[in-house]
Amino acid sequence: MLRKSSLALIVAALLASGGWWIWRQQTRATGPESASGAAPAQAASAAPKGGPQTVGVFSALKQDVPVTLEASGTVAALNLLDIRAQTTSIVKDVLIKDGQTVRKGDLLFRFDDRAARADLDKARAQLARDRSNLADLQRQHQRAVELRAQNFVAQSAVDTALSNLEAQRSLLQLDEAAVQAAQVALSYNEIRSPMAGRAGNVNVVAGSLVQANSTALPLVSIAQINPIAVGFTLPETQLSALLQATRNTKAEPLMAQVLMPGARAGMKAAKGEEAAPPPQGRISFVDNLVDAASGTIKAKAEFDNEQQLLWPGQYVRVRLQLRVIKDATVIPVAAIIQRGNERSVFVVDADKLAQQLPVQIRHSFGEMAVVEGIKPGDKVVLDGKQNLRPGTAVKEQAAALNPAAPKRAASAASGT
Repeated sequence: MLRKSSLALIVAALLASGGWWIWRQQTRATGPESASGAAPAQAASAAPKGGPQTVGVFSALKQDVPVTLEASGTVAALNLLDIRAQTTSIVKDVLIKDGQTVRKGDLLFRFDDRAARADLDKARAQLARDRSNLADLQRQHQRAVELRAQNFVAQSAVDTALSNLEAQRSLLQLDEAAVQAAQVALSYNEIRSPMAGRAGNVNVVAGSLVQANSTALPLVSIAQINPIAVGFTLPETQLSALLQATRNTKAEPLMAQVLMPGARAGMKAAKGEEAAPPPQGRISFVDNLVDAASGTIKAKAEFDNEQQLLWPGQYVRVRLQLRVIKDATVIPVAAIIQRGNERSVFVVDADKLAQQLPVQIRHSFGEMAVVEGIKPGDKVVLDGKQNLRPGTAVKEQAAALNPAAPKRAASAASGT
């Protein structure tokens, strides 16, 4: 009986194992079928409905595009002069104030000139005395010549009279030079502005002692602010384009524009006022060497500064217009597809089909780019191009451009 019970248990266990194995095999066989059946349903629900794909298009523009460079610069006075005394004296009058605008020739300082005037009077008196002596020697020489003609005196007497006359003439020239030197010394007691400009701090007051010393503190500094200069640097990679632009401007100089940081220029004016245009100038200097340490080249531009929009030491942005691309084809940069070194765009043809065309970028500016490979007026796909394939049927609508894009581009996209 024990053997029969054990055998029955073994048979039951075998039957149970066989039933589990058969159920497992059926589950594996039916699983993929269920999964494969669910996938098409999900794909069908995710797949777009039949019909053309809606895309945002932009009509390629035709316009002249300026090629510009921008750099950071610092405003500097074209000329900056330190006014110093050329004589040792006492300041009598200070005729200039801190920050005053002066013209060329304006009187700035007057010193105590009594000693200089006395020296000038002394030199003039000496000159007058020697002129009187010269007249007397001329008469003596003339009398000696007449007496020699009558054989009343020897020739040596005539020679002596002539020698004295010539010596007196030389002494008279020395006196005239002394008078001129005294006049120059007297002129040092009045200091006039050598140029038009704006004065800095006045460092002396009436009664101060000044000395002719090049290391002493200047009496005042004058900066020429009209015209004014802006110095800036460009990377050496832009040197070729800069030099080419300067060579191509024989009739007109290469122009520069200052992008003012504040609201004084190029910003919307208050009601009833006109906005001041950005200062316009010309390139006046390109350095003769590239700084090997920084890889940059120095340049300078001169600007008319009658309205005093620019101030020495001010930090500004400078824009140079190197050239103009005439009749360029312009599209948004966002419409260009980049794959390695290849650039392409999708355009919508006459049959409302998307076609992929290769393009070459000639110049980028902001949100837009000048390209070759398509024509002005071609409808370039801007929105929805990631889902397109060549030959896909599409439905057009105006593309949503970045608000920072040019107004002209936005109006072209809307068809206005």
